[in-house]
Order: sequence, then C-alpha cells, then structure tokens
Amino acid sequence: MAASYKSIWKISYPIFLSLLAQHVIIVVDTAFLGRVGEIELGASAIGGLFYVCLFIIGFGFATGAQILIGRRNGEKNYSQIGTFVDHSIYFLLVLATLLVAFTVLFSADIMGSILSSENIFRESKKYIDIRIWGLVFAFMNMAFRAFYIGITKTRILSYSATIMAIVNISLDYILIFGHLGIKPMGIEGAALASVIAEISSVVFFIIFTLVQVDLKKYSMFKFKGLNLQVIRKTMDVAFFVMLQYLVSIISWFTFFMIIEQTGERPLAVSNIIRGLYMIFTIPIFSLGSATNTIVSNTIGEKKFDLVLPTIYRLSKISFFTILVFIAFSLVFTELMLSFYTNDPLLIEAAYGPFYVILGVLLLFSISIIVFNGVAGTANTRISLLIEVIAIVFYLGLAYYLAIILKTTTVNIWMSEFLYFSLLGVMSVIYLKRGKWMNKVI
Repeated sequence: MAASYKSIWKISYPIFLSLLAQHVIIVVDTAFLGRVGEIELGASAIGGLFYVCLFIIGFGFATGAQILIGRRNGEKNYSQIGTFVDHSIYFLLVLATLLVAFTVLFSADIMGSILSSENIFRESKKYIDIRIWGLVFAFMNMAFRAFYIGITKTRILSYSATIMAIVNISLDYILIFGHLGIKPMGIEGAALASVIAEISSVVFFIIFTLVQVDLKKYSMFKFKGLNLQVIRKTMDVAFFVMLQYLVSIISWFTFFMIIEQTGERPLAVSNIIRGLYMIFTIPIFSLGSATNTIVSNTIGEKKFDLVLPTIYRLSKISFFTILVFIAFSLVFTELMLSFYTNDPLLIEAAYGPFYVILGVLLLFSISIIVFNGVAGTANTRISLLIEVIAIVFYLGLAYYLAIILKTTTVNIWMSEFLYFSLLGVMSVIYLKRGKWMNKVI
C-alpha cells in the first residue's frame, strides 16, 4: 500500500515546522529592514540571494547524501549511513571554506558589474560581507538535516529551527535598531544575527545527536579518514542535484536582476512578494522533501509499484493545503502586505504581483511534489535536465517582458506560470515511462 496519510504527516510536519521557523527569520529580516529604508529592503534581497546561490551548492550535496541515506535506511543497511554522514561533513567543511574565500575575493566585482544602483550595491555588500561567515555553520546544519530526514526521524528539525528563529529574531531587534546599549547596525545587524543563529543550531544538533542517537548502530562520528569511494558515490547522486539547485537559485537571482533593471521601487515590491512567496511555499517544500525521502526509502524496500501512488497522494495533500493558504490570503491581503512595510505606495504596488503568485501556487503545489519524486528515484541527471529546460524558457520570457516590452512588474511575475507548467509536465512524463526502476546506487 502507498504511504499512508499518517506516515506522510509524521515525516513532513516536522520538516514543515523547521522550514516555517527558517522562513520566519527571512520574514522578520524583511519586515525590520522595510522599516529601515527602501534601499535596505531591496539590498537585503540581492545580498540574500547572493548568499543563497552559494548555500544551495552545499544543499545540493546534502540532498544527494539524503537520497543515499534514505535508500540505505530502506534497505536496513544502517552501518553505511554513518559513513555517508561523516564524509558529508568532511566535504561540506572544505566546500564552505572555498566558497567563503571566493566571496571575500570576488563578491564586490560580481555585484558591482550587475547592479545599476550604487545605493543597492553599497548596502548589499555590507550585508554579504558579514552573512557569508555563517556558511560554514549552515553547511554543518545541512549534514545533520540530511541524516535525520534520510532515516525519517524528522522531529529534531523543528527543535533546531525553533532555536534558530528565537535567536535570530531576538538579535534582529537588538542589532538592527540598536537596543540594550548597542549602536543601531541596520542591514549589517540583520546579517550578524543570522550568522549567530546558524551557530546556535549547529551546537544544538551536535549535543542532541551525541545524547539521543545510537551512534554504534549507524557507525556514525567515526571519522576514520577520507574514503574517496564514499565521496565519489555520494557525488554520483549529488553532483546533478548540486547543479540543479545552483541553476535554480541563479535563475531566481537573475530574475531579480532583471527586475532591478526596471527600478528600485519594483525591486522593493518584488522583495515583499518574495517574502510572502516563501511563506506560502513552506508546506509545499516540506511535502517535497518528504516526497524525496519517502520515494527513496520505498525504492530501497523494492516496492516500485507504490512509488507513483505515493507521489499522487502527496500531490493531493499539497494542492488542498495550499488552497487553504490562498483562501486566507485573499481575506487578509492588506494585513499581510503591511507587515512588510508601512509605505502605502509600496503596499499599493504590491497588490498585483501578490495576486499573481496566489495563482502560481496552485501549479507550484503539484509540480514541486512530482519533481521531487523524480529526484527521489536518484536519477538526478534527468531532474537537472528538466530544471534547465524550464528555466531557459522562464528567464527568456521574463527578460522579454521586462527589458524588451518594458511591461509592468505584475506581467513580469506572470512568467512563473510557464516555469511550473513545464517543470510539472516533464516530471510526469519521466515518471510514467518507468525507466527509473533500473537505477542502482
């Protein structure tokens, strides 16, 4: 029988809570900076997306490790799981160090060459110069996250994310505006608060794992030395996931660069929309992550006939869940927009794009589940190909609408419909063909 609604809920709701806490951090950052100034609000979007472009590389590797851990968990081959975790920590530490060095050396040149506003460039640089140091701790968090999702013990994720949220929000208030005798730091305060929050999460994960997990069962934290075969096996799955995530977030970054070319106000409006968009996608992404690990575990148990019914069941849950969010949003639109800014002109300009993303979410809710089902089969080369094709058409349309036609922000956001339509259709075609059953990892 396909995964029950109860088992899906058991795996996905802690992921939902963890994503909720992490997105609350972003929402609060945006809300606080929206009251500092319009420039800071737009700059936080650019600086944040630059950071996420690097973050997503490590997230891709961790997702590859998660798929392997899920497969071994389904096979009940527990002793290999710890080896994948240990080597993920090795790899991610080295990767984070290289990315921090890259940012220190080249971020100013990169952002200076693509931003047209000197004000946005200056504030974005302030943000990223501090925020980048949290990457090392963020990558460690991802290694632990891959382990707990892979073995379907996801409750700890909600605890960790809650700690992060409390630390980050408290420090945001103190550092951005200046309280408890601390000088107001503005956008730099938001960046520093995020770094400290990442550190607090790592400390929690380490303590919890040492106290609560059967390290002997999983042969975990042995750190016997680097085994290139383990890294290579992980990379066989993770490499295309890393590329897929990198391409995806670069496309999101590029989308905002396209909007930035149309003016500072459209960028500020789009940052508000981005904040709301990310909140709405929390249940979708939590179910997507659950799809990934459930499919991987199901294939590990050799229950191939249950994969498609499980994805279908997850898609239904995702669709009807997002309907509730949309209904709520239509009733409280003004309240939600005013949370991000008290500027009436910004609020008025955000109405159109806001209604667009509500429509996009209906497609999003199904497409992401099916797409994560493709990734869960471990044929990550195919998921990368699907992503690239969808993005090429998506960015092409966004560029045409913004730069060639010079149309409104509302119309530019309409290009999201094309992206999720292509992503969903191509994923369904691949899964229906059934060649994923022969994939061995």
